[in-house]
Parts: sequence; C-alpha cells; structure tokens
Amino acid sequence: MGCQEELLIAKVINLYEQISSLETLKPCKNVDMLFTELVLTCMPPSPIDVTKLPNTVQGKRSHLIRLCGEAEGYLERHYSAILGSYQNPLNHLHIFPYYSNYIKLGHLEFSILSQHCTHVPNKIAFIGSGPLPLTSIVLAWNHLPSTTFHNYDIDPLANSSAKHLVSSDPDLSNRMVFHTNDILDVSNDLKDYEIVYLAALVGMDKEEKNRIIDHLGKHMAPGALLMLRSAHGARAFLYPVVEASDLRGFEVLSVFHPADEVINSIVISRKYPMPKHSHDHSLCSMILPNKCSEIQVFNPLRGLNHGNMIEELTIDDQLM
Repeated sequence: MGCQEELLIAKVINLYEQISSLETLKPCKNVDMLFTELVLTCMPPSPIDVTKLPNTVQGKRSHLIRLCGEAEGYLERHYSAILGSYQNPLNHLHIFPYYSNYIKLGHLEFSILSQHCTHVPNKIAFIGSGPLPLTSIVLAWNHLPSTTFHNYDIDPLANSSAKHLVSSDPDLSNRMVFHTNDILDVSNDLKDYEIVYLAALVGMDKEEKNRIIDHLGKHMAPGALLMLRSAHGARAFLYPVVEASDLRGFEVLSVFHPADEVINSIVISRKYPMPKHSHDHSLCSMILPNKCSEIQVFNPLRGLNHGNMIEELTIDDQLM
C-alpha cells in the first residue's frame, strides 16, 4: 500500500471517529461540515481496494457506511419536510444541495439504460425510494414521460412524505405509485417490471445486499434489467460495493465509474434466462426517446466531459 493510500485511510478513520462520536446525525453545521469533508476526501479517483484492508479498518468502514446511510436519511427527511411546506414542492427541488447530482446521475443511468433496452418501459420499480424520490422524479420528468414508477420503501412515513411532494403535479401524481413493503416480502409483483432500480443503501452490508439481489433474481421477469448502484475506490468508504460475482442469475452488461461529484458507480445487468421468443435479447421493441423525443440510439458519452465524468465504462467480458 502506497503512502497516499495510507494517508487517505488515516484521514477517513479520523473523520469516522469524529462522526461516530456525534450526538446526532441530523442536519446541522457540524454534521454537514464533517460529511462534506468525508465526501471530498473519498471523491478523487483512487486505486485503493477496500476488500484488502485490515479487519479493523473493514469494521470501521462497515460502520461508517451505516452512519452515512443514517445521515442521508435524516437529510432527505429534512428537505422533504421543507419542500412539502411549499404549495408546489416540485418547483423548489433545487434547494436540495445534491439535486444537480441527481440530474447528472439520472442522465447517466438513462444513457446506459438506453444502450441495453430499446423499448419505452411501461413500469419501473425503484426499491428504496425514501422521502425524497429524486431518481424517480428526474427520470419521469426528463427521460421517461410516459412510464409509471412504482416506488418501494419499508418506511410508511417516507412514502407519505414522498407522495405529498408529487401530489400537486397532475402528471407525476398519476405516474408515481408508492408501496410500503420490505422488498423481501414482494414476489409476484416483481414480474411486472421491465426495469428494477436498487438504491445504494438498500442492503448496507454484503450479506444483506446479496440476499436482496438473490430475491430479485428469483422473482424478476426473465430478461428484465436490474440497475444498481455501487462504489469504486475510496468511494467504497461511503457506499456498499456490488461485485459482478454478487449478481447470481444476472448477466452483467456494463459497469460505469464516474469520476466527478456523482459518487455512485452504476451496474446494469439482465436477468437470465432469456425468453426463447426474443430475437434481440431484450424485452424491447422500440428505441428509447431522449428528452426531445427524437427516435435515436442514445450515446451515453455524447455531451459529457470525458476528462472528468468518465473514469471507466466496461463490459464484463467474462460474463458475456
């Protein structure tokens, strides 16, 4: 391990010690400052492999991911309540400090999705949508204006807050459905979705994440796409990592590691086995439109800052 990596780990552990000693993780000046410093520390591309860290550091990393998840939950609830106080909450989404990240992430995910699905999906499931379902909102607004989004969250209060945010918009309120369920209790309904999104913090340790992925692999429709979020390099101190080997029952199609302020890596896979009647290896028959509804194959590299945004876009050759 090089000197830079040792310094990085030392800084992350120092921030972990400060964060874990906080009385509360609810938004306030000190909490915001520490988590901002943590994110900025972990953001630069790094060759570090968190799986090779000593057990003591692994344990702190696992706890830190849970603390990040808890803080993120408080932050979303805080801003969902603020937004919910407006007559038209969706007109004020920009007040959420990471809204621009969701715009970029939505663009990236739709771009990658468009490479592997040529059909405008009727129904998408988002698992772990939370009180501020920005991914569903961004995709519904900017990229998929006729698709219905089924948002799953285990917390009824989160769903109530999220439903309130879209209730003033006639279009989105018709296309956003909210289900209060543990996704492990959902089986037959999963077959209805052509695309399933799995939020980064649904399953915050390896065992829990793999249990959920295995459940999806068992109950999703054959040929359906699974889009999930992972982490790469030092960003794996913030979010769980999903390896290709974790996706049993799925064909990994591509893995994308952003190199800017979009923290999460993007993994897209397709459930085996392929339907026998499918000739194009998808559930799809039409080309996804872009925001302007032009019929074209969407190039995910078009219009992006190649030097900053894209660190890696790979096809897992071993699983093809």
